[in-house]
Amino acid sequence: MSQSSATTHRMYALIPCAGTGARAGSTEPKQYRHIAGLPMVIHTLRAFHAVERINQGLIVVAPDDQVMLGLIQEFEIAKFQVAAVGGAQRSDTVLAGLNFLLSHGAHSDDWVLVHDAARCLITPQQIDGLIDAVAQDPVGGLLAQPLADTLKSADRNRVATTVSRIDKWLAQTPQMFRIGPLKLAIEQAGSAVTDESSAIELMGSHPLLVASDSHNLKVTYPQDFDLAEAIFQMRQRQLHGTHS
Repeated sequence: MSQSSATTHRMYALIPCAGTGARAGSTEPKQYRHIAGLPMVIHTLRAFHAVERINQGLIVVAPDDQVMLGLIQEFEIAKFQVAAVGGAQRSDTVLAGLNFLLSHGAHSDDWVLVHDAARCLITPQQIDGLIDAVAQDPVGGLLAQPLADTLKSADRNRVATTVSRIDKWLAQTPQMFRIGPLKLAIEQAGSAVTDESSAIELMGSHPLLVASDSHNLKVTYPQDFDLAEAIFQMRQRQLHGTHS
C-alpha cells in the first residue's frame, strides 16, 4: 500500500459497525436489517465501493461478529476488508480501525473517510463531492446540513429558550481527515466525542463544512427504516423513469 508519489495520498473508507442498534427496536443489529431488499450495511458499502478514488475500505465490527465477513463475500464488496476489533464506544471502534490501517500499510498523511454504517442512503456523488471539497484542505472536513428547523433548549421537558439557528449545522458523515492527526485527536479526546470532527476541533482546528441534504440520514429509530425504504423506492422510480 505504498504511496505513488510524495503529493499523492491514498484514500481509505472506514465504517465503524460494532454497535448493537438498541434504539432501532430490534434484537438484531440494525446494520443487518433489510431495507429495499438488502442488509442496510450493504447499501452503505456499495456506495463507497463505487467511488474510484477510494483505494481501500475497512469495516470494523465487534469481536464476536459472525455475519459481516459472509456478507462481504456474498455481495462481492472486494474493496472492503473486515476487522473484528470494534470497541465499546464509537470512538473506540474508529481508533481501533485507524490503528489497523496503519499496521497494514496506510500512512499517517493518507486520508480516511469515516462513515456511519447506518447512513445507508449516502451516494457515490456525495462522497465524490466531499473528496473534491476537502482533498486540498489543510484540516479536513465533513458533510453537514444547514439547520432549517427552529431549535429549542429544554429544562425538564419545557422550553428554556429558543436558540438561534444562524450558523448552525447538523453534522453528518463521511468525515474526512488525515489518518495520523485523527488518531492523535481521538486518543487525546477519549471516548466522550461522538464524531471525528469533535475530536479534531478539540485540537484547535476548524474542519470544513460541506453542504449535504436530509436524505443522508442516520437510520436510528424504528420509523427511520420506513423513511429510508421510501427514499430508496423513490430513487428506483426516478432511475427507471430516466431510462424508460
